[in-house]
Order: sequence, then structure tokens, then C-alpha cells
Amino acid sequence: MSVTLLAGSATAAVAVTPASDPAAHTLPNAAAPAAPATAPVENLIVGYKSSAPEAGSNTAAADDASAKGKKAGKKAKFDRRLGTGAALVSLGGATAPADAAKVMDQFRADPDVAYVEPDSRAYAMSTPDDTEYAKQWDLFEPTAGMNVPAAWDKTTGSGVTVAVIDTGYVAHSDVAPNIVAGYDFISDSTAARDGNGRDNNPADQGDWSAAGECGTGSKASDSSWHGTHVAGTIAAATNNGKGVAGIAYNAKIQPVRVLGKCGGATSDIVDAITWASGGTVAGIPANATPAKVINMSLGGSGTCSASYQNAINAAVARGTTVVVAAGNSNADASSFTPASCNNVITVAATNRTGDRSFYSNYGAKVDVSAPGGETRRATDTPGTVTTPENGILSTLNNGTTTPGAEIYKPYQGTSMAAPHIAGLAALLVAAKPSLTPAQVEAAIKAGARPLAGTCTGGCGAGLADAAATVNAVTSTPSTPFFENTADFAIGDNTTVESPITVSGVTGNAPAALKVGVNIVHTYIGDLKVDLVAPDGTVYTLHNRAGGSTANINQTYTVDASSEVANGTWKLRVNDNAAGDTGKIDSWSLGF
Repeated sequence: MSVTLLAGSATAAVAVTPASDPAAHTLPNAAAPAAPATAPVENLIVGYKSSAPEAGSNTAAADDASAKGKKAGKKAKFDRRLGTGAALVSLGGATAPADAAKVMDQFRADPDVAYVEPDSRAYAMSTPDDTEYAKQWDLFEPTAGMNVPAAWDKTTGSGVTVAVIDTGYVAHSDVAPNIVAGYDFISDSTAARDGNGRDNNPADQGDWSAAGECGTGSKASDSSWHGTHVAGTIAAATNNGKGVAGIAYNAKIQPVRVLGKCGGATSDIVDAITWASGGTVAGIPANATPAKVINMSLGGSGTCSASYQNAINAAVARGTTVVVAAGNSNADASSFTPASCNNVITVAATNRTGDRSFYSNYGAKVDVSAPGGETRRATDTPGTVTTPENGILSTLNNGTTTPGAEIYKPYQGTSMAAPHIAGLAALLVAAKPSLTPAQVEAAIKAGARPLAGTCTGGCGAGLADAAATVNAVTSTPSTPFFENTADFAIGDNTTVESPITVSGVTGNAPAALKVGVNIVHTYIGDLKVDLVAPDGTVYTLHNRAGGSTANINQTYTVDASSEVANGTWKLRVNDNAAGDTGKIDSWSLGF
């Protein structure tokens, strides 16, 4: 099986007009001084319990501050009351942290004190100084952007390697600082254009082809430098005074070359998945920097093959999150690979107005959506570039065949949407390295927001929101997550059950048990869907609603606090009519 990149039509190298001022969307200023761990402390903020006299009396608060300062051998003076009701206590000037800690210890020992903390300093924040940042609507615009800058104060992707399984990498100074050693998995030297088979040089040699060279009737095409465009979206260097900003700009990019002239072979791609995630491939040196995230902006027709699924399952088992593009055929993603595989995050594309991009695939296999842009309207002549400002701007090269000069250029496609999610996955793993791939996927889905526009056919959980997702992950502990991705056929007038065995969870299930349901069915009005607890208690999730609507892809919240968590839970689906069938594609429990 041969697969191709999923960038949609290429765009001309034309200027992109900034559509809005992103000044309100901030990134920590690279020039702003970080507050050192040993910074002196001038004031303390003291919150008293409401029952304490000091909570309402400035005189009592002043007396208390003075007394506690004396006990610590330091000056402490009540300064003023804050709007929250807390007391601001002055230490009489810059005080060494160790001395301030002594005063704080006195407050902490008082049962009438709810909290005490240093009156720490904040520093000015600014937009990145990358010259093309204002054109990256996909990062910051409120209507259809992914709300990325607001996540950067918590995580920038440090310590995470993202493998870009694609056309390789053509040198670009805006990506080069974040490149780590990759590999060329193209075994056909003709397709690779490097004079040999597999080797340790993932440089993009160009994927141009002449008319008819890639099959009868195939058109001539220039080199796309597709992998470099994808890499820039994920991790272009940021605050370097030029170019674009990457979503996870402190992550590392591992270029893994699988696509050359006329696409790439499944056998090469599954080996690349294995190697990138830290697995062993015969004859290939071990990967010194295994990737925690894989991006595959590629695909072909047909349902997921065993070869793909086995490689993906093994990668996920090693702890690697796999992100794939849904495809650009304006069709159901279930008919495309690897978009239809299990254990991946399948990404549809949205445009600048928040609608599904006209070319994007859709359906129950889509997990989430991200900006993919539209460099032309659906009604414009294919191959033209009429709205370049609405594409996804990233790093590229101007060579039509072999490499030329580095440039920046807008593309459209689910190929552009997928790296937005790969970048977000890198942000999450950097913020909480203990996250499993299933937890990364669940967090991205839970943090998504409804599309501002419309999506016919299904766009998964909605438009990914980086800040909401990162905030949720960093403010709450990881929760146990269990999933069954095996298919269970739903026949006419039948009942089918898919089990999940939960173990290692203490006590009862939560009052907000998250039940993710992905059912492929052509008439959901026929269906009754129940969650069955280990003791047999039934919780109805869906009861023959929806009429002729196809498919259920939804997360339900169930109060299961009376149920013991451990044991075998079941998703029970009853089809109560003739004429329409389907399957339980997957379902999950989030505790």
C-alpha cells in the first residue's frame, strides 16, 4: 500500500496580511528577568481565618504582625488591607528569603492564620518577537485559533521529542535549533533519490514527480517540503526575532523520512513507527532519543490494516502518543488509513471562521479538530490560491525540485491540523511526564470547545483548546483511564456487550465517572446504550434518541459513586429495529 502526504493543495509564496492584533495573547518575554529563587522578600500576604479578630480589625492585625516579627527577631509591620481581606505585612525593606521564612513560620504556627505567602513579583509579558507571528491566526484568534499562547506560561514542550514521520527535513534556520537525529526509512533508492536505501540521513531530497511517473494519469508536481512545514508548526524556534512560533517551541523534532517520490510504502512507515517510539527494527541502530509523540500527516484509502494497527499498538504500549491526519477527501475518515486505526488521535481540519474545512474528512473516527486553514474557498478553482491569509503559515523551502532557499509559506490540509495536536500533546507530556497516551487523548478531548461554525459529518470533541487542556492537566491529578478498542458488531434486533476490566483503583467510582462512547451506526434512534456496573446496576446513557442521525461519539458523565470501582464494567447496546447495523468501535472509562 502506498500513502501520500495530506497537505491539500500547495500555495503560492505570497504575502499574508495580518488579520488581527495578537498583542493581548502573551508569551513570557524572553528579555524579561525571571524572578530568582533567592530574590529578596519585602512584604508578606497574610490571610486570617474569618473567626480571628485580625480578619476584621486593622489594629489587631498590626499588633499581631509586630508580635510575630519580634518572635522571629525581625521587623514586621501591618501595611494595609487587600481587597480580598488579607493583610499586607511589610518586612521593612528587602529581606533575605531565609529571614522572611522565619517570620512566615510564626504566622503558619498560628491556628488563626489560613495562609501566608511572599508578596512575589510578576514581570511583563509580551507576544513573541517572531516576525511572522501576527499571521499565525491559528494560534491565537478567539474565533478559530487554538488558544496556544495562554498555555505557554505553564509548558513549552521542554524535554519532549516529537517524531515527524513524513518527507524528511530540509534545512531551515527556524527549525534547526530543535532538530535531533532522525532516520531515512525509504528502502527504495529511486523513490528516496539519495542513491541508496535506508540510512541515518533523513534529509528531504524532494518529492517532485513528472506527469505519469506515479501512475497512469498522474500529474506533474513540485517538491512539497511537507515534513519541514509540519515540523515548523510543532516546534519552530520562538523569540528568535524571525519567522514563526512553534506550538511546543522547546520540544525537539525527530525527522523520520518515509515519503519520497510517489509517496511511501506501508512497510517503511510501520518500521518508522516502531523505531521512532523506541522499538527494535532489524538492521537499524537503536533510537537514542525515542519520541513521546509521533505525528503522521499522511494516509491512503482503505481501512486500517493489521500492519499499521500492530505498529501503532506497540508504539502506544511504549508510551508514545500517535497523532494522525483525518484526510483531505471530504469523506468519512473510516475509509482511510491510518485515520481509521485505533489508539491514534485522528484530527480533522477547521478554517478561520470555525467551520470544518471544505476538504477535511469527518466522521466517528475523528477524535478532535484543529486549524488546517483554507488557502482557497471550496468554490474557487482547484489549485488556485485565493485566500493565502487563511492558510497555516510555517517553515518551507522555495526549491521546485531540489532544495533552494528557506522561506515561509501557507499550506492548507489536515496535514496542517495534525501537528497542532502533536504540539499540544508535547505541551501536555512536558507538563506532566506521567501521562499515558490514553490520558493525553482524553485530556485533549475534554479540553476541546465547540466549533464556532459548523461541521457536517462529525468533527470529534470539537476544536482543541491548548490553554484549557494544559490548565486542566496541571491543576488536577492524573486519573485512571481504561479503554476497549475492540470492535463489537451491532446487528438488527440484537444486544451486544463490550467489557472493560478495572483494577488498581481504590474505593468507589467517582460521582463524575467519564464514559467515552464511540459507536458507528447508521440510525442511532434504534439504539439503547447502557453502562453496566460490576454488580449489574444499569446506567442508561442513550435511549433511542436522535432518529436517523448516524454515529455516537460522545463522553457521558455518570454518578457511579455507589459502585465499587474495580471489576468488569460493560457497555451494553441494544438495537431494537431492522434495517440498520453498526458496531461498538471503542469506549472508555475515566475515573
